[in-house]
Amino acid sequence: MKFAIIKERIIPPDPRVVFSPSKLKEVTRRFSKAQFKIEASKDRTFPDEAYKREGFEVTADVSDCDVFIGIKEVPVEALIPNKTYMFFSHTIKKQAHNQRLLKAILDKNITLYDHETLVDRHGVRLIGFGKYAGIVGAYNAFRTWGLKFNCWDLLTAQHLNSTAALQEELGKLKLPSIKILVTGNGRVSKSVHIMLDAMGIKAVSVAEFLNGSFDEPVYCKVHVGDYNIHKSGKAFVNADFYKNPQDYKSNFMRFAQVADLLITGHFYSGGAPIFYTQADVKSPHFNIKVVADISCDVNGPLATTLRASNINNPIYGYDPETGSEVDYRKQNAIAVMAVSNLPCETPKDASRGFGEVFSQEIIPAFFNNDKDGILQRAKITEHGTLTPKFSYLQDYVDGNEPN
Repeated sequence: MKFAIIKERIIPPDPRVVFSPSKLKEVTRRFSKAQFKIEASKDRTFPDEAYKREGFEVTADVSDCDVFIGIKEVPVEALIPNKTYMFFSHTIKKQAHNQRLLKAILDKNITLYDHETLVDRHGVRLIGFGKYAGIVGAYNAFRTWGLKFNCWDLLTAQHLNSTAALQEELGKLKLPSIKILVTGNGRVSKSVHIMLDAMGIKAVSVAEFLNGSFDEPVYCKVHVGDYNIHKSGKAFVNADFYKNPQDYKSNFMRFAQVADLLITGHFYSGGAPIFYTQADVKSPHFNIKVVADISCDVNGPLATTLRASNINNPIYGYDPETGSEVDYRKQNAIAVMAVSNLPCETPKDASRGFGEVFSQEIIPAFFNNDKDGILQRAKITEHGTLTPKFSYLQDYVDGNEPN
């Protein structure tokens, strides 16, 4: 089977890649029937020469390959008909900007696997960049605090380019006695937790966070059951919340009244209660001064996330009185860091981590008849149609979704 590691065509360029040269060499040793071609790219974090040194063919023409593996969306005009593609398509939530892409994939008889849909039999995602989003997001949270309050000026993460370097820089800071709130319980929040622990910041319980006073910085990790309550007063049940989110309401303001810095690592789906509204932020009791929104759900659960920011301009301000964007340095502004592609700031670490899991969890499925059903569960399109699992996207493809 011939695999192509395709170049990223998105603008601005994404330097990440599925496999580093050394990891790809390891894959070919483990799977003798796997052949790889590398599509030439000047933007990839590992240069073409590094792949050539490992014995791989680097070429502008990979059209003879069977499976095309990338990171971000492939432009419609670059799609080769009758092939298999694997990348983050950003279509399964009916994202409006990629409706044309999914339609083209069907029209061109392409079999599509989305990295986001590669899950185990329990529905748990197998691969992603969440770990590195959490690492860089935590670093950027403190960089944002320093710039907002003019107390330190950290280098950007992309200039440091490794997890170890980020931790070393954060270790130099002398933090004020702030309360840091971290949402979520997945890869992102676990990585934030690792960064905070590396800084020596004390972890406290929900009760301690809400009621205690401290002479040192502290942090608290909260999950959905901590900031949502049943509308009828029933006890919170995790499974019921995910099944019937409309029956719950947010209780997040009790945290917003005491937290100084919010770092998000949660997964949010439509229909779930929003964390806080514009009216909540306008309240004199709202205390959060800096939001590092790693989850970055625009028009989602955080009223302060007005838009996604980018690596070159990561911070903007939110005016509590008007709900509009302002300079984050204004005295009453809440500073918001909402970069949507954080792992791109440490592309080598992120690519190595992604390739490690991809080689262990995904590549074997191509050579063991997909015995665990990983590929079958992840397949979005085949033979010019949506697979049954993803048939709910048909109206989206047809352009019949309501605005």
